[in-house]
Amino acid sequence: MPGQILCTLEGGLARVTLSHPGKLNAMSRGMWRALRRVFADLQQASSLRCVLLAGEGGAFCAGGDISEYPDFRFEEASLRAFHEEDVWGGLQAMLDCDVPIVAQIEGACMGAGVEIACCADIRIAGASAKFGAPIAKLGFPMAPREAQLVARVAGEGTAREFLLQATVLDAGTMERRGFLNQVLADADAPAAALAAAHSVARLAPGAARLNKQTFRVLSEPFLESFVPEVSAKWSSIATNTIANAYRYAASAEHREGIAAFLEKRKPAF
Repeated sequence: MPGQILCTLEGGLARVTLSHPGKLNAMSRGMWRALRRVFADLQQASSLRCVLLAGEGGAFCAGGDISEYPDFRFEEASLRAFHEEDVWGGLQAMLDCDVPIVAQIEGACMGAGVEIACCADIRIAGASAKFGAPIAKLGFPMAPREAQLVARVAGEGTAREFLLQATVLDAGTMERRGFLNQVLADADAPAAALAAAHSVARLAPGAARLNKQTFRVLSEPFLESFVPEVSAKWSSIATNTIANAYRYAASAEHREGIAAFLEKRKPAF
């Protein structure tokens, strides 16, 4: 069954569910595009007060749907389109949404799951949830905008640990590092996340939207306003980094990492 982004409305509350049965809700290209459409629509829903985001079947999201990767990852243009249009399109729609988002995180929260969770405002997890982005085992780096998002929200040290060591961290560690607002017994996490969403929904919705707009502005760099030459330098570096970010598409280690995963063997890098 193909993956879906399910959305139901219950008064002022929207339930958005990542659903990909049999794949721990791994994100397919179609799911990324649907995520963008869903959150663009929710942004326009004036009566909406909160979004409760969860995965289906006891997992949040295990990452990307790697079975699709051979179709587009080994050519630079299609790889760039995947990350800059599909993935970032979905994440940007979440970041642009002024409606508060509460994430209910259970089980696997890996790679794409971490990125999606980073776009939530409040994160509540079950004790057995696991977090990471072990894509070094697949022979490719995290895309620049996605890495910036994870480093900003989860912390640069955690992002480096995920990407350079392929470390998987438990919910307690992520709570101590400030990524999670609350960790509860697995059986209690869904009710706690729903209670948090209802508590948000009971408050002034206009104020909530204004607060999110303020947080968005505060996350932007202000240095360029005062030191133009620094802005020009870093703008050039950022532009060059993004321009060259997908040249690894046809590399041997990229192909080997994905082939090894699909063939259920260890990669030979």
